[in-house]
Amino acid sequence: MSNSYSYSIFTSTKRLPENWNDLAISNIFLSKEYLQIIEKSAPENMICHFIGIFHDTELIGIALCQFLDLNKLQSFGERDKCIKTMVRNFIFRNFSSHILILGNNMLTGQNAFAISEKAEPTKIIQALNKATEELKNHFKSIGKKIHLTTIKDFSTEEIVIFDIPEFKDYLKFSTQPNMTFSIRENWKREQDYIDALSKKYRDQYKRTRKKAFGIEKRKMHLDEIIANEALIYDLYFHVAENASFNTFFLAKNHFRIFKEKLKDKFLFYGYFLDEKLIGFNTLIKNGTVLDTYFLGYDDSVQREKMLYLNMLYDMVAYSINKGFKEIVLARTALEIKSSVGAEPIKMYGLMQHSNFFINKKLGYFFKYLEPETIWKERNPFK
Repeated sequence: MSNSYSYSIFTSTKRLPENWNDLAISNIFLSKEYLQIIEKSAPENMICHFIGIFHDTELIGIALCQFLDLNKLQSFGERDKCIKTMVRNFIFRNFSSHILILGNNMLTGQNAFAISEKAEPTKIIQALNKATEELKNHFKSIGKKIHLTTIKDFSTEEIVIFDIPEFKDYLKFSTQPNMTFSIRENWKREQDYIDALSKKYRDQYKRTRKKAFGIEKRKMHLDEIIANEALIYDLYFHVAENASFNTFFLAKNHFRIFKEKLKDKFLFYGYFLDEKLIGFNTLIKNGTVLDTYFLGYDDSVQREKMLYLNMLYDMVAYSINKGFKEIVLARTALEIKSSVGAEPIKMYGLMQHSNFFINKKLGYFFKYLEPETIWKERNPFK
């Protein structure tokens, strides 16, 4: 038996091993179908590579690696315009504009790799480390030196796999938690969820639903997504541009490609007022888990109609009615997600800067640029 595993780096999904999906069976975000989506409609500043880990000739691990060029972004986000934000933007553009990510920067959660049950985790991680080093050399050879190498997102139990010498110089960090909503076994319909709420949050539910009067929600199919592509992108871009920080913006054809490739596993819901599309949200079926994806809305309508909170309640209702066990609501808007019953899961990552001196102080820079999010966790249930 070999003491180490070998690896192959693929630049195209067409070259992936035939049995790739055998290892992606528990995570749709590592499947060939999903990887084809980000291959065809990746953000303009993103390049994806796919890594196969082998023991002799047997595929025992699969992984996703993304390169981000922040120099191609016109804006990192327009919401916060303060001195600290200006400093942060300056540092990223001048000292950390080329980022190599083991994982998926477009999602929250461990979507970096999947391994066979017979594989040795430590050897997998060592092979992935060698693969990322090769990718760094590749990008350097084409004039794109990697400044920051990042590995994301892992729970408290998962991150310990990186406690090996190869990662001793990496900074372990944590940002906003992953908000997840667990479906109770005795919930068979939406009313069961409503009955479980305390009076304060039942009143919030009723008030929110009343605000949505006049709005029609309907599932949109591929032809409708294509027909409304420009408006859909405008609604998405409005929300994305007003975020506190962005490292990418979706391609305009992203939702179309998603629907073409994943079909019924990708749900696109439009919200209409007087027959005009004023918002949308997207969901991905990932086994027994429902993952929320990107959304968009007209901000003036969102405030008046409490559209975002209505979307959250719609997601809860759908997941209960369809028998899902969990909803992954991801990061951002922590308090409002908490108010419908989502709970925070702390997530960790690792990062290393190519500059020795910056890397030594990376913990300080991170705390300055990513201050702890202050929010109040809610418990809406009796």
